[in-house]
Amino acid sequence: MKVLLGKKIAMTQAFREDGTVVPVTLIEATPSVVIGTRTDATGRAVVVLGQGKAKNVAKPQAVEAGDLGSFEVMRQFRLADGETFERGTTITVETFKPGDMVNIVGTSKGRGFQGVVKRHGFAGHPATHGHKDQLRKSGSIGAGGIQRVFKGLRMAGRMGGDRVTVKHLEVITVDAEKNIIGLKGAIPGARGGLVTILATEGNVWQK
Repeated sequence: MKVLLGKKIAMTQAFREDGTVVPVTLIEATPSVVIGTRTDATGRAVVVLGQGKAKNVAKPQAVEAGDLGSFEVMRQFRLADGETFERGTTITVETFKPGDMVNIVGTSKGRGFQGVVKRHGFAGHPATHGHKDQLRKSGSIGAGGIQRVFKGLRMAGRMGGDRVTVKHLEVITVDAEKNIIGLKGAIPGARGGLVTILATEGNVWQK
């Protein structure tokens, strides 16, 4: 299992040997520490990783980390059959190398309450032919028949702030000294947002 925790920094660009320009997202992935392994509620073996330093930590997390210190972020990941990790092991950006393919899990930017045009891409209404103050309204959701709103109907509401997974991104650069890894393309979330980098092979589950 290959996994990293990191924070999105910014976007830049890189050049391949043939001169091709590649858009790159930089992620700061400071070393993660293996807090331990355990069995989750479903009976599967998981490994718990911690990253960063926290000033205030809840007692359950402090007890679990123990002598390893306090961690700003703690996440658990499913282990493959027979896979083990030793407590206190450090995982760095050198886990990946340029050319590897990874999946990214992050939280999309929160947009607040939005209408159907921005949230779902509705075209809106024509500006003429009797329309007034209705350019961006959703329109009718049903004149008669069943007197209720179907579940999943596309309407205005809260947008963003969702867990998003982007698959098969190429690792472009790995800077072990600065703990920075560069991935091809865009990743979900705002700058400073927590992201998880997972190897594409295998079924790795995160809680």
